[in-house]
Amino acid sequence: MEKEKFNIVVFSGDLDKVLAAFILATTAASMNMEVNMFFTFWGLNVLRKKKLTSGKNLLQKMMNFMNKGGADRLPLSKFNMLGIGPAMMKIMMKQAKVPSIEEFIKLAKSLGVKLIACTTTFNFMGFQKDDFIEGIDYFAGAATFLQLAREGRISYFL
Repeated sequence: MEKEKFNIVVFSGDLDKVLAAFILATTAASMNMEVNMFFTFWGLNVLRKKKLTSGKNLLQKMMNFMNKGGADRLPLSKFNMLGIGPAMMKIMMKQAKVPSIEEFIKLAKSLGVKLIACTTTFNFMGFQKDDFIEGIDYFAGAATFLQLAREGRISYFL
């Protein structure tokens, strides 16, 4: 019998939304579902290394200067409070024994969750493959995600 498929588009780069995506992904994977997480736009920051990327032109360089990558640098969607909000959230997560985003990435990978980085967004933002962490299963465009969604039972957009 074929596994049920669960697909998540991770559009947001906000800590709380990314946390929700990983909670759903790891729960679905632990329920023996095939899980694909498609990271696009600001969601790509989750998979980016903590380094400044240069970009190919002035606009890309400006955008990448302001838009620093790294799963530990994500803001909150509400109550960011100049960075105090995410710090408070991380303390609360630790107290509640909720994994960090970096830990969730490792957990997701150990459960067989596929991490996919959107090539369309990747290209126009001026990223290179070496700007990203290890463990990305593949780089693909929207057509690949739509095919996965067509085959899947559940699709979720964050």
